[in-house]
Amino acid sequence: MQTDINCDMGEGIGNDELIMPYISSANIACGYHAGDVNTMKHTIGLCIQHKVSIGAHPSFLDKSNFGRTEMNISSNDLYDLITQQLYLFKELTDLMNQKINHVKPHGALYNMSAKNSGIANVIAKAVKEFDSDLILFGPNDSYSIREAKAIGLKTTNEVFADRTYQDNGSLTPRSQPNALIENKDESVQQVLQMIKEGTVTTVSGKIISVAAETICIHGDGKNAVALAKAIHDAIK
Repeated sequence: MQTDINCDMGEGIGNDELIMPYISSANIACGYHAGDVNTMKHTIGLCIQHKVSIGAHPSFLDKSNFGRTEMNISSNDLYDLITQQLYLFKELTDLMNQKINHVKPHGALYNMSAKNSGIANVIAKAVKEFDSDLILFGPNDSYSIREAKAIGLKTTNEVFADRTYQDNGSLTPRSQPNALIENKDESVQQVLQMIKEGTVTTVSGKIISVAAETICIHGDGKNAVALAKAIHDAIK
């Protein structure tokens, strides 16, 4: 069994180089919620050095809120928003003789796509029409995954090492006090349960099914480097 470990990178947190040895996929900020051309180049360079798959991490154009505020934009504008970031990112990967492996929307865009089939469909179309070989990362069994599969785009179901789950399979909102798992051992236990059992225990104690094809670790979490190493070692 092989399990992918991914992390959002190039967001100015400062620990990308320390986390990189423990992951297999990086989602690199495309400059709209964080980062710029220089951070993208640097992070792509780290991926090359550590043989980590390179992914684009597009978001709403909203640096002041780190892309975590929901926005209502038209389907055409959403399509353009995704495509513009992919073209910008591809210019740099081409320059460095690398290929983009996957796309993972960021923040509010990620959450809205998971819950809204229309938004999910637009994002999937934008990715597929940009490059049909790309893989879309999305929340386990969400509209993001279903709409992408419906148009023949490759997908990877994502679960989270450091976030708690609600009974309906959604992540506990960050606005709630129990949204984050900050204890390293609890995170590792959750990851191993998701991989080995195909389930996760929700905040209410209910056990629900998940497809854990890639595990996300947040680079901005407390003890993110130690957590990445612990999960990497436990899976290995």
